[in-house]
Amino acid sequence: MAYTKTHSITTTLKKAIDYILNPEKTDDELYVSSFACSSDTADIEFEWTRNKAKMDKGNSLARHLIQSFAPGETTPEQAHEIGLKLAEEVLGGKYEFVISTHTDKNSIHNHIIFNSVSFVDYKKYHSNKYTYRNIQRTSDRICKEYGLSVIVPNTDNRSKNTKYENKPTSWRAKLKTEIDKIIPQAKDFEDFLRLMELQGYDIKRGQYISVRAKGQERFIRLKAQTLGERYSIEGITKRIEKSRRRKPIIRDNRISLIIDIQNCIKAQESKGYEHWAKINNLKQASKTLNFLTEHNISSYAELESRIEEMRRNFDDTADKLKSTESRLNNINILRKNISTYRALRPIYEEYTKVKDKARFEKQHQREIILFKAAHKYLSETLTDGKLPALETVNTKRMELEEQKQKLYADYKTAKKELSEIDVVKANVDTMLNVPQKPEQTRENQIE
Repeated sequence: MAYTKTHSITTTLKKAIDYILNPEKTDDELYVSSFACSSDTADIEFEWTRNKAKMDKGNSLARHLIQSFAPGETTPEQAHEIGLKLAEEVLGGKYEFVISTHTDKNSIHNHIIFNSVSFVDYKKYHSNKYTYRNIQRTSDRICKEYGLSVIVPNTDNRSKNTKYENKPTSWRAKLKTEIDKIIPQAKDFEDFLRLMELQGYDIKRGQYISVRAKGQERFIRLKAQTLGERYSIEGITKRIEKSRRRKPIIRDNRISLIIDIQNCIKAQESKGYEHWAKINNLKQASKTLNFLTEHNISSYAELESRIEEMRRNFDDTADKLKSTESRLNNINILRKNISTYRALRPIYEEYTKVKDKARFEKQHQREIILFKAAHKYLSETLTDGKLPALETVNTKRMELEEQKQKLYADYKTAKKELSEIDVVKANVDTMLNVPQKPEQTRENQIE
């Protein structure tokens, strides 16, 4: 598992970067990486980008993202790799960043400091609850890919920089969450109560309507004094009416997994849910067979072959997208360094000609450092030694951007199709394994 939190850096950016690069914390800077900048000159390069974007001095200089792992769950090498993937995904190759992995404490953790302004389009990074949730979700997904655990968040805690917690959610909070989920599905208040019963809630009618979850000792009244106005009978009724006026009912034609009723805890605990699950299974079986007919799949072997073909197509599209994104990142960095080199070359040429170099260097220290960094990058990158025209680089960048957008659309389509046919196969496996009664025939089943 990995906790994440972020905060803004408004002053002393160099001090913050120096702290995360501390050799004593990073095993002599073994676990230090950077993107689109050098870790040694990151603060200057960040400032150069902000100046080009014409950002006010009062704005955030950078963002500091911390990703902390559970003690003993990962290694420094793996943690650093996970941190790099996190930074690459959430920043999308548009923001310069420095990342370090600290190993001096029991809990291994990553520090990621990234510019508050994009060096690609000079737009400001907006930090809010949505961007933070994306950071945490991405971190969770990557941790799962590496076999690390993930803690379920406490839904009551709405702070964008909060850590995940193991604290149990109260019965009232769980009830409110369930009510919020059910209201958009309900036709009226009676239908709402029926749906609550399907979710395993006991309903008590009398002077007041009260509900109780499985395992809960006392009933909770649907009253404003108990849960708030939005969760009273009147409040729920108004919200249902508003929900039905706002959007029409859309029939969901997606195929979902057939429910294993025998092993489903909800079905064992609620007869209402068991009845709903049986009806749902019939609908999903019908959708599954319709899918097979529409796609001309008449045998199990054909189904497996189609899935393998779609998986190869998905993997191929994903590889092409990843390659295009990598090329786009490289050309964006090249574009940045060419622009810096051209802008500061006159100052450096003047520096080479003046007699009092020490005085000149003191006046133009940052510009000279940036020019040397750009010159070093270009010397190492351009094997032929020729500096390409910025216009040519911009044209290539636009071509790659268009290619990326097209591949991303193909990737989303391939992912959706593969997910759908995987569900179909799982349903087919379930149907074929269901014991058949003597009077039933297998005429409509896949051979």
